[in-house]
Amino acid sequence: MSLIKNALIIGAGIAGCSAAIALAGRGVAVTLVDTQKEWRFQSSGIFVYSNGLAALREVGVLDEIIAAGFGIGDGKNIYLDHRGEPIVDVFYPSIGGNVPPILGIKRAEIHRILAARLEALGVGIRLGATVAELSTGSEAQPARAMLSDGTAGEYDLVIGADGIRSQLRGLLHPAIQPRNTGFGVWRSVHRRPADLDVKIMMMGIGKRLGIMPISDDRLYIFGTVPEPEAHWYPAEEWPAIMREKFAEFGGPARRFLDEVSSEAEVLYTVVEEVAAPLPWHRGRALLIGDAAHASTPFMGQGGAMAIEDAVVLGRMLDENTPDVPELLRRFGQRRHPMCKFVQDASRQVGEAGAVEDPESCKARNAAMRRTAQGHVDHFYARLQSLQEAERAPQR
Repeated sequence: MSLIKNALIIGAGIAGCSAAIALAGRGVAVTLVDTQKEWRFQSSGIFVYSNGLAALREVGVLDEIIAAGFGIGDGKNIYLDHRGEPIVDVFYPSIGGNVPPILGIKRAEIHRILAARLEALGVGIRLGATVAELSTGSEAQPARAMLSDGTAGEYDLVIGADGIRSQLRGLLHPAIQPRNTGFGVWRSVHRRPADLDVKIMMMGIGKRLGIMPISDDRLYIFGTVPEPEAHWYPAEEWPAIMREKFAEFGGPARRFLDEVSSEAEVLYTVVEEVAAPLPWHRGRALLIGDAAHASTPFMGQGGAMAIEDAVVLGRMLDENTPDVPELLRRFGQRRHPMCKFVQDASRQVGEAGAVEDPESCKARNAAMRRTAQGHVDHFYARLQSLQEAERAPQR
């Protein structure tokens, strides 16, 4: 008999939707709640590497994701300097088995596809609500949650998938707060020229700017800049500020930066990290995704880590575990090495790209010609090794 018959999931982002699908597909009665009164998701892009795509296959939505996005079949990533001069071409591997090495897609499309899968599984969705009070339960007692809409219930499992400012994390671990990384990230969506069919990264002085197709007719550009004081800017000023921040960039980015206007889809966010120590659970309540391990964007693995959380948790329901708290303890032990590795690697890449001395940037670019492919190969070999370790039953 399954340890978990019903579950409450707080947060309907990528992590929460994926977890709801993974659990509901195994017969768990899932209630999914989100503070939004209607689902609205960032319309900028995201890229998903092969490990994330393999996880989406287990969620059951890979075919729809591939159809809606834009796959880079050979995994080619062209590195240029900020003027558009070549540095090196790097090829990302496919470690998921018959999936593109890289796929770009609009974030809203991922959510549309996940939402359709939730509907097909009959997952109960309640919007405009979050957890207000929580008793986390024990080996013998279920958790009890009071929601902000006044309803209450008992649950075998409560999952906090409510993002970097997780309300559930605030209830379980109030001392753990997001850490400012000293970066801001800018994104905008544009029409894709037919001949732009690779991922491009441009390495500037203290800045980087990427270009990624996200559908047959759209691409997005994404740039990071140092923001040591976590500055915030009024949304109406984002287009002008984005153009100013990346004014020195030429090459293939220039035409898209010139298109950034008040009519464009522009998004700015401060880059923060969450590195919650184990345990990620208390009683029958568990943190996943950005609520537990929000990462910087430099390795493009944040979404993949969230989806993998859901997939690994779903697999673990099939194992012989004595009680729910022990299941959640084992889950944290299994996932923490992978998430920490990705966080550390992403942080190191971000710091290397933030070099602001021109001569040091030249040396960095020269080093990239020699070592960039090796670094990518090492990173994905380590991912595969950690994936194998996650699949091994633990005690």
